[in-house]
Amino acid sequence: MMPPSGGGGGPARLIHLRRPPQLHRAAERFVPQLGADALQAVERRWTALCATNPRYFDGDVLHVLGHSRNGHGGVSLHVAVTSYRFYAVQRPGIDVFGGFPLDCGVRPLGAKAITTVAGRFALARRSASVAFYPGMWEFVPGGGLEPADEPASCVLRELREETALEPASAPVAVGLVYDPQALSWEVVHRLEAREAVRAGAGETTEAERHGWEHDDRVLAKCGSWPEPLADVARAMIALIPPQGRPVPPHCEPDSRAGVPPVDSLR
Repeated sequence: MMPPSGGGGGPARLIHLRRPPQLHRAAERFVPQLGADALQAVERRWTALCATNPRYFDGDVLHVLGHSRNGHGGVSLHVAVTSYRFYAVQRPGIDVFGGFPLDCGVRPLGAKAITTVAGRFALARRSASVAFYPGMWEFVPGGGLEPADEPASCVLRELREETALEPASAPVAVGLVYDPQALSWEVVHRLEAREAVRAGAGETTEAERHGWEHDDRVLAKCGSWPEPLADVARAMIALIPPQGRPVPPHCEPDSRAGVPPVDSLR
C-alpha cells in the first residue's frame, strides 16, 4: 500500500480509473501525532479561521491513509475518520497565525466531476473566502466525502448544492488525482447533467442557499477554459476524451450512486 503523499508543491498526480475505487475504512479514528506546541498552533489557527469565515465547521472527514492498485483499472483507498480542523489549518498563508508552517499530515478524500450540459462544461469561480484556490476556476461539482459517503453519492449531493443542475446520467469514476496545492485526494467522475426544473417561480435552489463557495459560474466550450484555472482543474482536463472519441466502454457507472438509468429520467 502506498502511503499518502507529502506536502504542497509540484504537479498533480493522476491515476486513470476504469471502475469505481474501493474504500476500506479503518476502525480507529486518525489523530495526528503532534507535540504540545503544534497542538496549540492548531487551536490558534482554527480560531483565526473561524473568525474570518464563520461557516467553517469542525465536522468529520475521511483521511487517506494510503492507496494501492487492485488490477483491471481499479484502486483501493484506505481511509480513516479525522477532524476537519486538522486539515483546514494546513492551508497556505496561514502561518502568520502560528508563526511557522504546519502540516498535520491529513490528506482528505474528495470527489469531483467533469460535468457536461449539452456538450459544454460546468465550471465555477471560487470565492475569496475559501481555503484553497480563492478566485480561481474549477470544474463543478466537488466536495469532501463525509464518513459514510461513497464518491459518486458525494458528487450528486454537491451537484445539488453547488449548481442549478440535475443529473442526466450516473457518475462514472475516471480518475484519482492527488492535489499537492490543496493537500487532498480527489476521485474524478464524468457526469452528464441538465438544467434543474424549479417547482415554483419563487423557489430557491440549494445552490443559491449554499453557494458561498463560488461567486460566478459558466458553461464553457472544450478548450475555452476561463482563467485563472486551478491547478487541479488543469490536471483533470487530461481525463476529457478527445473530440470525436467515445467514452471508453470499460468505464463503469457507479451503481451505488442511486441514479436511475438516463432513459427513466426523461
